[in-house]
Amino acid sequence: MGSEFWSHWIWPLVTAILGSIFTVLLVLQYSQRRKKHQLAWSIGFLFYSIAAFMEAYSEFAQYWDPTLYRFYYVMAASLVAFLGLGTIYLVFRKPVLGNLFLAYILIVLAAFLYSSMTADLITANLVPGITVGGTAMPGSVRIYSFLFTIPGTLALIGGSIYSIIHFAVKRGYEYRVWANVLIIVGTLVIAGAGSMARTGQTVGLYPAEMLGAAFLLWGFLMASTLRKGAITVANTKVGEQEEEIKAPELEQELEHSKTVTEDVTYEQVEIFDIDSIEQPKQSGKEKDTGDEESDDTLF
Repeated sequence: MGSEFWSHWIWPLVTAILGSIFTVLLVLQYSQRRKKHQLAWSIGFLFYSIAAFMEAYSEFAQYWDPTLYRFYYVMAASLVAFLGLGTIYLVFRKPVLGNLFLAYILIVLAAFLYSSMTADLITANLVPGITVGGTAMPGSVRIYSFLFTIPGTLALIGGSIYSIIHFAVKRGYEYRVWANVLIIVGTLVIAGAGSMARTGQTVGLYPAEMLGAAFLLWGFLMASTLRKGAITVANTKVGEQEEEIKAPELEQELEHSKTVTEDVTYEQVEIFDIDSIEQPKQSGKEKDTGDEESDDTLF
């Protein structure tokens, strides 16, 4: 397959659609809970979606506008930093580290934007059909992208690994472990393709962006099934409480009944309806602890 297939506008269009869905979901979460990490992720995926739409439009129109390209490159290179920022805000309870990283991003972003707007583009590379990536920017500008992608990728993957370890030992949270595995895979795909593009190997960038966005959205949707996960965990805890309450009452019933033999097991005897047992109420303190834990883990 030639380069025209890999640089077809349909690839970035699908990426833009997936990114837009992701952005809307994150904005809805932020509007409900007002968490800093949700706002940072919303900005990151907004950049991702806009950059993908720019790719699709330019490839479809068979023309890369120089001004459009400058903004495209800034957003495409800096979006990972905002995703990493969101992870830092989520993992660390105190916002100090996140605020410092935010200040770093804004300072570098201002210098990056100025350099991109004033740089002399390599117009020979600014043509559709070859997956431009960052090849139309001079090396003095492309160096800025590493200042975003390296710390952002490390933060995002590190936060996902932290969540995997955190949830791996908890019953009922297996879905979150796999969700973070998908997030890591998506991040590695995007980071790997972006790194190759910055070295001039742009073939396959658009499909990799689409595949990475699909993995990230899949992981996000899986991790966001909080109601399903909460019900699973709650049922597990209720089952344990039922066993604790059921044992002494069952022993009394067995003593009272003269017809029950010694080899009768709990599973074989249906003496009373489990639903009739009054369940112990969860204290407000325990409830608050559970809510805090869901906030302090990745997705």
